[in-house]
Order: sequence, then structure tokens, then C-alpha cells
Amino acid sequence: MHRVSLTLTLAMCLALPVQAAGPQAAHGHLERVMADKTVRVCIWPDYYGISYRNPKTQVLSGIDIDMAKALGKDLGVSVTFVDSSFARLVADITSDRCDVAMFAVGITPQRKAKLRFTTPHLASDIYAIASKTNRRIKHWSDIDKPGSVVAVARGTLHEPVMRSKLKAAKLLVLDTPFAREQEVQSGRADVFMTDYPYIQRFLENAQWARLISPPSTYHITPYAYAMQPGDDEWHARLERFVSDIKRDGRLMSAAKRHKLDPIVAP
Repeated sequence: MHRVSLTLTLAMCLALPVQAAGPQAAHGHLERVMADKTVRVCIWPDYYGISYRNPKTQVLSGIDIDMAKALGKDLGVSVTFVDSSFARLVADITSDRCDVAMFAVGITPQRKAKLRFTTPHLASDIYAIASKTNRRIKHWSDIDKPGSVVAVARGTLHEPVMRSKLKAAKLLVLDTPFAREQEVQSGRADVFMTDYPYIQRFLENAQWARLISPPSTYHITPYAYAMQPGDDEWHARLERFVSDIKRDGRLMSAAKRHKLDPIVAP
């Protein structure tokens, strides 16, 4: 991880403008959380290492599951997990389905215009996954060439990034992460794009897959917790929480437990 590039990227993303408060923000999330004795946390339950629900046991695990429980403990309330996704993120937050989204939400200009973020706690570059039988893509430099097909999941940060970066390859936008993986495994796409957390468990369980890493920093994105614009009291409380888990070691401890310590943000 290139710390200089990471620090610069974080600074640029945090400098993006924040939209004015939405109508729900005026109600005061912290007041509601304390009154109801529960904090509603949006998660994407298919995010390995972040907020993953085991399909057999239905047990949730991941760094942001751990951190959501830590938030509940700090507030003295229970945690209610609300299933969401990157495609539904903005709608779920702005319609007040949850108080905060805690599933390593990448800070992008598109999301920054509609949501408010905490200080980042993680940051990741972009990686590619190809099948072991694919003969077209051997190195990162082979990806953006005529005839190549690059798959991304709709609503993820990889969609706008790859749309702007690809010059020769075809971009294939699919509705789910599973669909992008099927396209690569079947040979209909050459690679799919993902991030550091996702590849950790995926590569352990997909024997057909092969990781292709960029030779140098490609596009680092900071990840943070997202909420409705406005509601300064709630934002300040979440900022305090992020500061606390960094300072007291809870974030790094959870990161090491889930093999994500290389991408903990400074």
C-alpha cells in the first residue's frame, strides 16, 4: 500500500462538497437511536471480510459487523442490521431505512453529492479477477485492449471508475456481483473488477479464479460510514466513534482478524 498516494487520495475525496441536509436529518438520528435503544445499520451481506452473511449458518461476520457491534456498545444500545447493497445505498439512506451504512462504502463524487461520510477507516486499490483458463489476460496491461470484456457490478464504485479509465476494452455492467463472476467463469467476460477485501475470501473458495494486481497504484478509494446529509450531532458522534476505534486499537484488531490490516486508513 502506497501511504503517500493513499493520504493524497483521502484528502481529495474529503474535500468534495457535501449536499445540504435532507428532510430526514432534521429529526435527529442520535435522539431516535437513544430513545429506541437500537441503531439501525445498513449492510451488504455479500461483502467478504466486511459484512458477510454465511449462507449456511446465517451468521454475520466481517470488520464492519464487528465495528457496528462496537458502535452499539459505545452507545449502550442494540444493533439492528438492515440488508442493503451498493445499488440501493443512496435510496436506503435517504429514505431513512437505517441510521448509518457500515459496509466499507467507497467515497466517490457521485455518492458524496447525496450522502455524508465519516473520516475513512479503510482504503483499497482496484484488482482484477480472471479465470485460470483465460489466455487473453495474463497481465494488468492486457486488460484494456480491443476485444477484452471487463465486468463490474452495477452501483459499485468500480462502475464509474472503469467507465472513465477503459479506452479500448468493453465494459459490461451487471446487476449483481455473482453475475459478474459467472460471466468471467463462463468465458463471456475476461475479468471482473473488485477490491482488496472481496478478493480475500473469494480466492479461497473459487478454484477457477486468478488474481491480477496492478503493477502500481491504479485507483485508491477511501471507505467510510455513510449517513444522510445534515444532522451534525449524529455525524459528530460517528466521527468520535471512528476516532476512538482508531486510537484504542479496536479497528486494527478487527482488521487483523479479518486479514484487512494492509488497508486500514491512516
